[in-house]
Amino acid sequence: MNDSHLYSAPPLAASPATAKPRPSLGLGSLLAVAIGLVVSQGVMVLMLQGAGIAGLGFLIPLALAFVLALTYVMSFSELALMIPRAGSLSSYTEVALGQFPAILATFSGYVVVAMFALSAELLLLDQIINQVYPGVFPHLSIAYGVLLLFTLLNLLGIDVFAKLQSVLALVMVIVLLALGLAAMAGSGSHPQLVQAVSSDWNPLGASVLTLVALAIWGFVGAEFTCPLVEESRQPERNIPLAMILGIVVIFVTTALYSIGALFYVPREQLAASALPHYLYATALLGETGKLFLVVAAITATCSTLNSSLAAVPRMLYGMAHNGQVFPQFKLLSKRHNTPWVAVLFVSLITGAPVLLMGNDPATIGLLLLAAAIAWLLAYIICHLDVIALRRRYPLLARPFKTPFYPLTQLVGIAGMLVSIYYVSPTPEMTAAIFGYAGAVLGLVSLIAILWIKLVMRKPLFRPEPLESALARQ
Repeated sequence: MNDSHLYSAPPLAASPATAKPRPSLGLGSLLAVAIGLVVSQGVMVLMLQGAGIAGLGFLIPLALAFVLALTYVMSFSELALMIPRAGSLSSYTEVALGQFPAILATFSGYVVVAMFALSAELLLLDQIINQVYPGVFPHLSIAYGVLLLFTLLNLLGIDVFAKLQSVLALVMVIVLLALGLAAMAGSGSHPQLVQAVSSDWNPLGASVLTLVALAIWGFVGAEFTCPLVEESRQPERNIPLAMILGIVVIFVTTALYSIGALFYVPREQLAASALPHYLYATALLGETGKLFLVVAAITATCSTLNSSLAAVPRMLYGMAHNGQVFPQFKLLSKRHNTPWVAVLFVSLITGAPVLLMGNDPATIGLLLLAAAIAWLLAYIICHLDVIALRRRYPLLARPFKTPFYPLTQLVGIAGMLVSIYYVSPTPEMTAAIFGYAGAVLGLVSLIAILWIKLVMRKPLFRPEPLESALARQ
């Protein structure tokens, strides 16, 4: 007999073993996190390439991606507030679906994404600086120099962006918004482009829907507010509201930024360029645009890299304490108290694609779209978590309940599966994108199965009791 109706979630201030952080984060701070971990060079590039492929018609997949983002925001809000001391997606999923989906979800949504997306960020930074200052720096020296620097800083426990990341992220949003508005306001100086945009606003017709997977990359990452639930004031209100407002701000900013580029750069150039944001900035601002872009690129890449090298190793550290990954990830440096093995691991998997594929400019798009597959898979598992926990614990206290359940989750799952199917914007890229993502996720799945069966000695799909999962936090 299921006795889940006897259990109710503890208050957010409860402390099973240690003192909890004092709630200090308001809506503004949480909104900065929801926005900040989305803005990156990868987003700047993919959104402009999408606008180049589809023209103004790119607003259609962008709007659909926004709807899909709303579905994952609803599911994460319900999970985070129902299990308020859970630190990551693995904590929700082991209770809902079992150990194998928990490990796969965390590696797919965060470790594999770090491997692909951070590599793309470093390659973009290297290419931008070498485009602006040709011949000054050896090939890939910038990429590996930045990676080594932030690996060392995280090993030493030094977070150079600790006080600035939220501010920098908001500045980046303002900069992108300003670019879009400035381009649209001055579009009269390029009448031929204005005429081309208005005369054929959706050249792809119904095929524009295949760009939803590319567009959704602009909205992933808002759920990084969820681990801050215990440090938040009024989390029942502020956690969902911060994520919803965050993706609204991102939608408006991305739409204006992408449309503005169409008034200054021909669609064909945006679609074909590995560095469309370079074309955009220089067409709009001239030589000043180059310096502007270098500063923006350094800020975006360093902030994203620093955040990931701080967050992902700590996810692995927590999973090691749960017995879900190698115990070496629990090791902390004696002097700096940092998970040094996990930091080195994340740094290594970030640097490997840079070394293997750094000579090919097309690699950036492939890496970002392969990362999109991995992240969408994690979001699908998140939706399944909500459905499973509604069935297993129907009377559990839920401070936030997803509107229109289960339609919200079903729409999210269906939309994300379709997005994965159409993830490639061109037939030529399809095999490579699915090859990269499939090989890495297949290896992760194989290792997870062997680990759960031989080391943890547990069933792959037996959910853990909710009470014991909370007690471990």
